[in-house]
Amino acid sequence: MYKVNDVVVYASYGVCEISAIEERDFSGENVEYYVLRPVGDSRNTFYVPTAKSALTEQMRRVYTREEVEELIRVMPDEDFIWIDDEAVRKEKYREIISGGDRLELVKLIKTLYIRRQELLQQHKKLHSADEKFLAEAENMLYDEFAYALGIGKDEVVPYIKEHV
Repeated sequence: MYKVNDVVVYASYGVCEISAIEERDFSGENVEYYVLRPVGDSRNTFYVPTAKSALTEQMRRVYTREEVEELIRVMPDEDFIWIDDEAVRKEKYREIISGGDRLELVKLIKTLYIRRQELLQQHKKLHSADEKFLAEAENMLYDEFAYALGIGKDEVVPYIKEHV
């Protein structure tokens, strides 16, 4: 169980601080919720029922600086996960995004970034669904990297390039 002031990554929403644990009545009965506030956007608030494992399992501890640096170090060695069948590819990429596994997100970003570069050389564009997956994966991973490394989100890509 998490506690107030813990910092977590919540689903695809990014790094959030648990600002409170409180009971609320949103549906006719009092339920205990984690109150999450995104670190980079205090305008939003998420209420996650503490007893709903399907939702609390989407909360993960934030990687440490050392864990982020190790993930950056292994990036060049990671395989591609391109799948030619569009329907199968969409399903696989959805699973990766919803699962939140950082190494799988790295593979996804690497795959789509390289695929985008290949298509640009042919004067073509990445499919819009793939662009959406890339943006979502980058947002998830770079938000956590920025927090763990103590840098701005816009500094993450230059940091990665410098250390790869």
